[in-house]
Amino acid sequence: MKSFFETSVEFLKGVGPQRALLLQKELRIFTFGDLIQHYPFRYEDRTSFYHVNEVREDMPFIQIRGTITRFETIGTQYKKRLVGHFTDGTGSLELVWFQGINWVLQKIKPGVPCVIFGKPARYGKAFSVAHPEVETEATAQDKHGGLRAVYPLTEKLRGRHLDSKFISRLQQEILRAAKPHIRETLPANLIRQFSFPAKYEALVQVHFPERQDVLALAQQRLKFEELFYLQLRLLKMKLVRYEKFKGQEFKDTAILTEFYNHHLPFQLTDAQKRVIREIYNDMKSGRQMNRLLQGDVGSGKTIVAFICMLLVIGGKAQAALMAPTEILAQQHYKNLKKYTDATGLSIAILTGSTKKSIRKTLHEDLLSGKINILIGTHALLEEEVKFNKLGLAIIDEQHRFGVAQRSKLWQKNDSIYPHVLVMTATPIPRTLAMTMYGDLDISAIDEMPKGRKPIRTTHQFDSHRLQVNAFLRSQIDAGRQVYIVYPLIEESEKLDLKHLMDGYESISRAFPDLAISILHGQMKTEAKEYEMNRFIKGETKIMVATTVIEVGVDVPNASVMVIESAERFGLSQLHQLRGRVGRGAEQSYCILLTSFKLSTEARLRMNTLVRTNNGFEIAETDLELRGHGDLMGTQQSGLIDLLIADLGKDGKILQQAREAAGTLLKEDPDLKKTENLPIKAHLQALRKTTVNWAKIS
Repeated sequence: MKSFFETSVEFLKGVGPQRALLLQKELRIFTFGDLIQHYPFRYEDRTSFYHVNEVREDMPFIQIRGTITRFETIGTQYKKRLVGHFTDGTGSLELVWFQGINWVLQKIKPGVPCVIFGKPARYGKAFSVAHPEVETEATAQDKHGGLRAVYPLTEKLRGRHLDSKFISRLQQEILRAAKPHIRETLPANLIRQFSFPAKYEALVQVHFPERQDVLALAQQRLKFEELFYLQLRLLKMKLVRYEKFKGQEFKDTAILTEFYNHHLPFQLTDAQKRVIREIYNDMKSGRQMNRLLQGDVGSGKTIVAFICMLLVIGGKAQAALMAPTEILAQQHYKNLKKYTDATGLSIAILTGSTKKSIRKTLHEDLLSGKINILIGTHALLEEEVKFNKLGLAIIDEQHRFGVAQRSKLWQKNDSIYPHVLVMTATPIPRTLAMTMYGDLDISAIDEMPKGRKPIRTTHQFDSHRLQVNAFLRSQIDAGRQVYIVYPLIEESEKLDLKHLMDGYESISRAFPDLAISILHGQMKTEAKEYEMNRFIKGETKIMVATTVIEVGVDVPNASVMVIESAERFGLSQLHQLRGRVGRGAEQSYCILLTSFKLSTEARLRMNTLVRTNNGFEIAETDLELRGHGDLMGTQQSGLIDLLIADLGKDGKILQQAREAAGTLLKEDPDLKKTENLPIKAHLQALRKTTVNWAKIS
């Protein structure tokens, strides 16, 4: 039997089948529960009133009491507009409607005292307000409180007159009907500890706030609850994994010690040593490891991964490393082959372009256990790729893979799951790591190798292109190489950017004596490799590319990165691109080229990159600017479809929620105590999917 909150929204008074269809398509509101949790994204303060003679164009919104004296229709067909002449005795302004003209004329009558609300705009000396809200003075006085909720909407809904006022009316209706069905979902001790309002009261206040302070407490309560149950699910998964999934035990360190003492070509940093110890403790524990390894570009994650592979090989098992692109897979293979040759181990590579004849032998050697390490792309997930005994599955740049793809690698063993290490060179903000990967153990390499010089970053405008070219010439004359990155391959009418081909031609004109490489995602694999190899060998001095070089290109001699139209990139992507230089001993540079006209946010991104090389600090700023949804791309796990909390702003609430969830599970891991039964019931109601993707990273 369906609960009250699972009832289709079409059965709510004022909705019906047609409006329900619109709410479903445009806002994904299917049920009573979806509607009540369709929270406002901001509030308008309706306590202040202005006079017409006080209006300025920099005011975000104005609210004025007065009268519409008359209407007139101006223009014809698509240029038609309705103008209402409004006055309050101190002056007059125009109210303008471009759409819904007949509806406005039916609803609003001249000469009736009213209240208007909207954004003012100046035309010459006069002011106007386009598509204002207009209510009779009597109706406006009856409204609840001075803070008015504004809800997320779409143009299609507005076009059908389904605006914030309409959503507010529905919320009033649903809250009235839902009162007997809303149960308390937080433990009494937490409500007391944080002085939270009751659940029903919090919902009423978030939709119809009386005052700012009451609203703040209601929001805090709902955010805490959302994050508390999210953390409870994650921590419970972690407990279940520890109990349920046994892991292969790897304690033999002979091969690892031999490599460490005789073949490791450089000193590991303290951070790398700490991470290796954390992974070793997992691998000998008898529990299946699920660990996220994050570290900035160039912090040395690959060597850590290889040392962990040696531990597995010492235990008579195999290791696999899956990378998102062929370029990156090839690079891992070349880098690790130097080490496997020194230690007498067998390594192979499998990608989409591996020939059929080679594949046959490779599959046989893999199944027999002859191959110790297999590097590859998505090709590793193919059905015919079978291991003798997979001990460790490493996924590089894990955010490039979907969860279903990752699970295929995880299920390559018949009996016991391999240990899983997921790596990312995109430092993840603390709040996001606690949420996206809250059930994983997290290791961070937060220290760069000694002797590595920080990359010097400068921000230049297009008008300084000649000086930039002169600097590039001086670097090339000193024996260095240069990357120049463009955001697009072909011209876009919507974005005024110098696209790649145009850029290639202008660079060729500026440096007529130099051979120049070009690299983009639409090239065939062989062509990409040919261009990349020319650059690696130093046959070309400049590489003109798209963001295809963001991961997987490691040329120590390349010391300059120029990013064209840098304002078009996100902070984390800019930081990733910058990390392609600074691989050698020489001083490296990153030049951010932008147009002069920049938004406040774009300017902040440029300033952040110029100020710091710290990827974790950059990631925090990126989260604040873009929010967690944008940062992670399409949600894959369903775990952080947050409705009211914001990971960029609610870090403190998240920390409190995680601590509270941890304490609860410590005292009552199975939620069997009488006072925790409502929590258990709510937790079960939240489980939307039977597949526990989180346990596969």
